Amino acid sequence: MSRIGKKPIPVTKGVTINISAANELTLKGPKGELKQMIDRDMKITVENDTILVERPTDQIRHRALHGLYRALIANMMIGVTTGFKRELELVGVGYRATITGQLVDLALGYSHNIIMELPKEVKGTAIAEKGQNPRIVLESSDKQLLGQVAAKLRGLRKPEPYKGKGVRFSEETVRRKAGKSAGK
Repeated sequence: MSRIGKKPIPVTKGVTINISAANELTLKGPKGELKQMIDRDMKITVENDTILVERPTDQIRHRALHGLYRALIANMMIGVTTGFKRELELVGVGYRATITGQLVDLALGYSHNIIMELPKEVKGTAIAEKGQNPRIVLESSDKQLLGQVAAKLRGLRKPEPYKGKGVRFSEETVRRKAGKSAGK
């Protein structure tokens, strides 16, 4: 039996849970509302301030979905109560970021600035302190969407291994290469 799948998910106070007839789970909390379609074979039960995910058989498909849906629902619970945060760092001379509303304007050493629109569920702030690299802080209640947006921003200029320039996650470490050896 799945160790992850059989763990109960505690329901935080202030979160309302709704399971529709089409097996769509909706969680509503102080940070927003998230919806997730659940496979029709999986059974979701809410009792005594906990959510349980149960599978019908021990088929490989059901075992895989058991842990998956438990993890997705747990992430939704965290998202609607506390939310998620991802921080990116711009390393390089002249690299800058400004955020106005939902538009991110990035100067990453190309001939033109890159302008990207954030989804309405994601809030972003740009921090530029003297003596430190510019940072972008992204916040959202949806962990999957937040990771996707952060990965897209990072993909605009991935960190290179020789000087370490590029857009990286703040907790990421870039493996550096030595480069060319000097002549004789």
